[in-house]
Amino acid sequence: MMNEASYVCDSCGEEIVIPIDITAGHSQQYVEDCPVCCHPHVVHVEILDEENVQVWAEPESD
Repeated sequence: MMNEASYVCDSCGEEIVIPIDITAGHSQQYVEDCPVCCHPHVVHVEILDEENVQVWAEPESD
């Protein structure tokens, strides 16, 4: 199983690496600030199988 995945911050363009927690379920969504520019993002994690994880983020709406 993958331990980490990444997404690109749409605010600053940096690649952000996040840990993957399989105990949180196959479909996850949470808010996290970019560690580089501090803009909040809604992070989506979809665990497809033991080798495939999709991660993407979108700006948190006010």
